Amino acid sequence: MGLFDTFKRDRKTHTTLNQKEESAPSDADAPNVLVADDTAEVAAAAAEASATEAPASAPEADSERSTAPAEAEEAPREASDSEEPEEEPAEPGYRPIKTMDQKKPVTHVIGQTKIIAIINQKGGVGKSTTAVNLSAALGCNDKQVLLVDLDPQGNATSGLGIDKSQIHRDVYDVLLSDTPVHEAIIPDVCKGLDLLPATINLAGAEVELVNEIARENRLKSEISQLRGKYDYIFIDCPPSLGLLTINALVAADKLLIPIQCEFYALEGVTKLLDSMKRVKSLLNPTLDIFGVLLTMYDSRTTLSKQVAEEVRRFFGKSVFDTMIPRTVKLSEAPSYGQPITEYDPSGKGGQAYFSLAKEVISRG
Repeated sequence: MGLFDTFKRDRKTHTTLNQKEESAPSDADAPNVLVADDTAEVAAAAAEASATEAPASAPEADSERSTAPAEAEEAPREASDSEEPEEEPAEPGYRPIKTMDQKKPVTHVIGQTKIIAIINQKGGVGKSTTAVNLSAALGCNDKQVLLVDLDPQGNATSGLGIDKSQIHRDVYDVLLSDTPVHEAIIPDVCKGLDLLPATINLAGAEVELVNEIARENRLKSEISQLRGKYDYIFIDCPPSLGLLTINALVAADKLLIPIQCEFYALEGVTKLLDSMKRVKSLLNPTLDIFGVLLTMYDSRTTLSKQVAEEVRRFFGKSVFDTMIPRTVKLSEAPSYGQPITEYDPSGKGGQAYFSLAKEVISRG
């Protein structure tokens, strides 16, 4: 009750007293009237006070009601947040990194090992895609295959589902830190397929190899120890003609050259062949072309057909009959850390690499 309400009450009381005094028959009745009036005014004041306090307490009750559901909603959220890490793996999609002691035993007799470098100094022609998928397809054909990732980008490593941040030894350590090659190999990443991985550390190898003795023979000296343990050893080369590529040319027996079915893919082939001839005459007399593979072929375009005809005219029987089509599945598979033989074996891309694997086997 405010001061103004009190003033009105006192004024009303004073007026009533004056009227009662004038109309009262005796002085004895006046106190009874005053007590009755005061009691009525006090009751009215109490009623007004309770009325003013009730709205103030109502919002508090409403706020308590509104906070109760919010707290009830937050409790399930906190419970669900605490359960999420248990349901979902921390690093989905990655394969376990094993050591050679955990490798499955080989169940067939291994003949003469063939070391094949997959090379083209132009980027984006399908070198890593072919290295991963051809290796996996040969593994599905009961062959023992080692894939050497010699590209600092490490696309073949990540394309096989290996977390590069968890790799402790890679091809860089083999080339420059005298790490035994068997300590860096990751076995059984797929059926019949082992991997010598690469990380970003390999980017500095070009500079560091310059001052090394027998720098061109570093990879050959390590890979030669693995002859007789694998049917095929594939080397995924970087898109350049630097020291890493020279190491691959010296270590390899044969070359597999992927050529994209586009005009620009033909421009660098002549320079690649010149480099091959130079290495053959000076460092590796047995080096030769194992095969030429047409990649990203689109039968709907005239350009793809023209490039295929031109390549077959230039290389002759070295060109594989199988042509790798341009498909979405081949592009998607590396993002899942799987070769096409696992991701979509029945699709056009998967069937093409299975067919290529049969051609590779038939060529001996």
